Amino acid sequence: MKIIWLGHASFLIETGATRIITDPFDETTGYRIPSISADLVTVSHDHYDHNAVDWVLGEPRVVSSPGETRFQEVDILGIPSFHDQEKGRLRGRNTIFVIKAEGLTVCHLGDLGHLLEPDQLEAIGRVDVLLIPVGGTYTITAGEAVKLVAAMKPRVTVPMHFKAPPCTIDVAPLEDFTRHYERVAKLPYLELSREGMTSLPEVVVLDYSYI
Repeated sequence: MKIIWLGHASFLIETGATRIITDPFDETTGYRIPSISADLVTVSHDHYDHNAVDWVLGEPRVVSSPGETRFQEVDILGIPSFHDQEKGRLRGRNTIFVIKAEGLTVCHLGDLGHLLEPDQLEAIGRVDVLLIPVGGTYTITAGEAVKLVAAMKPRVTVPMHFKAPPCTIDVAPLEDFTRHYERVAKLPYLELSREGMTSLPEVVVLDYSYI
């Protein structure tokens, strides 16, 4: 499995013959729109910086709601959550996506705005790679993200939705999150297999990749 950060909360996940793009953004985020195709697109919620599916090439299947989805060798579970700490009254609902393929589990939290309840943690289960927002303002803060990582115990954590150089959105810098960890690596992309998970650091910061 290979995971490439496209910017903001968007990743390209390549697994077997399937290409998945999470939360595609529009150009007002400051990130450049990639020219890339996918088989599946997950959309955590219907905001401009997460639902710009029109630029994704090909004819991808769009998954944007809670429930179970099976596509070739990939299983996706959507778990309901909220975009804020007031049960959606401020910013609406958010869907957490648990993606399983190649014996690995990737959890994309979308624009999660609160700490998770025990039943949500149970539904997510064991996580190999956690894609977590850390920039606050519209999501959990860096401090809340640290608490959530401790509760979920992923094998590796990849931060997203923070103030990277191209980003025009008012969110906090990456360092507010990474300063809490000793084992942080910066990589151009994350390539992993079930057998190679033990050698990964706690936190992996992915380079912004314009494709």
